[in-house]
Order: sequence, then C-alpha cells, then structure tokens
Amino acid sequence: MFRNRTIKRLEQMLEDGIQGNFRESGYNESRLSRLECRWRQFLENSSISRQSLEREKENIQGLISDISHQTRTPLSNIRLYGELLEERLKASGGEAEAALARQIVSQTERLEFLIQSLTKMSRLESNILMLQPSVQEICGLMENARQEILPKALAREIHVNIDCPQKISASYDKKWTSEALYNLLDNAVKYSPRGSEIFLSAREYELYVDISVTDQGMGIPEEEIPRIFGRFYRAEAVQQEEGVGLGLYLAREILKKENGYIKVESREGAGSTFRMFLRKT
Repeated sequence: MFRNRTIKRLEQMLEDGIQGNFRESGYNESRLSRLECRWRQFLENSSISRQSLEREKENIQGLISDISHQTRTPLSNIRLYGELLEERLKASGGEAEAALARQIVSQTERLEFLIQSLTKMSRLESNILMLQPSVQEICGLMENARQEILPKALAREIHVNIDCPQKISASYDKKWTSEALYNLLDNAVKYSPRGSEIFLSAREYELYVDISVTDQGMGIPEEEIPRIFGRFYRAEAVQQEEGVGLGLYLAREILKKENGYIKVESREGAGSTFRMFLRKT
C-alpha cells in the first residue's frame, strides 16, 4: 500500500512539474519529502535557466536587428555616392577613375549582401526566426523563383526551363523556402556557361515533394561535395565568382527547420542537380 502511494505521488510530482504547477506537500524528514524538496529546487533552477536563455535570445535578436538597421543607411549612401562619382568621371572622360568608382559600388553591394546573409544565418541558428510551414501548392513557388532569377539568367543568355505537374502540394514556409530555392537557382546561374540551360522540375513521392535544379555547369569534384554546405565554403575553382559561400548553407538550414532536406548529385564537368525535399504534410 505504501509503495503504491509513493509511486502515485512520484507520478503526480512529474505531472505537476511538466504542467508547471508543482507544490511541495509539506516538509518532514521522510525520503519522499526530501525528494520533493530536491525536485522543487531542480524545477526552480530550470526555470531560472530558461528565463536566462530567453533574455539572451532577446538580446541577440536586438543586436542583430541593430546591426542590420545601423549599417543599412551608410552602405546605401556609399553606393549612391559611388554611382554618382562614376557617372561624373565617365562624363568628363576619366574612364580609369570611373572603373575605380565602379569597384567601390561593387564592393559596397557585396558588403550589403554579406550583412544580409549573416543576419539571416544568425536568426536561423539562434532560433530567433521561427518558420511557419503550411500545406501549399508548389508550382507558384517555382514560378516565382524562376521570375526572380530571370534577370541574372538573361544577362548570361541562360534559359531557365520549368516543369511542374499541377496540383502538387507540400508543407513549407513560403518566404524562406523561396529564399532556399532562389539560392539554388542563383548558384546554377553563376556556375553555368553562357548560353546553357537550367531545368527546374518537381516530382511527387509518398512522403515528400522533390524540387530539382539541374544545370549544365562545371560540376563539383566528388571530394568537395561533403563540404559545399558548410558556412563560407567556396571551392578553389570558383573563388573569382561573386558570392560569399552562404547560399547553400542557408538553404540547408531552412529545409531542416521544415523537416525537409537537400541532396546534390554532381559529376565534375557534367553539371549538377540540387534536390530540395519538402514534407507533404
């Protein structure tokens, strides 16, 4: 009988702890009472740690927002002044000086992109950013990403084909999954030869929807494939191309937060296929 009462009380203590309303029944010298006291101390310490983590999370969120906000205006001004300087130098015949001004503008744009990428990465890694997946159709997501990448593709005379069977749906956060898909298309455009083609397609499986981006680019050496999703990783062969090495990393992190994943199939000199797998429910 006593054992049954003890087990029942332990079960109640655990349940109350989970619900956040545990109270000691009254202290005495029994082992059960001492256990209740230790359990209360544990819950209090856990609560303090949780509150501390929440405060730290809020502080990080504030810091990230401040950095993003405070750098936006001066960088925009630098870019504007650089563009004005470039125009005036061209008008006065100073082509060499205008080229230097163009470099100022280019490096400012690169810095803006880096800060934006770091801000996104920090929000994802610190769980400040909470994705909200819901079941939505896929074709609109793919077409929007295609339209967004078209200016870059047309500048390199690259044709972007799309193949999406109607009525395919998956569970995803529209804003951030669009970001992940755009990053894959951006890489495909950057590392594909002028005049080539990119194929954007969707395929439905039992549990997942597979969105594939296939290019006719340089491909990826087998030994580099395990490293391409790392932060700031850039292969030696593409060091001179624009970018900071965060696109694939961000795409993978976004997919992970949606209970999806990303795979790559590539062969050096024969192009690459990046595949995003989104949960159907």
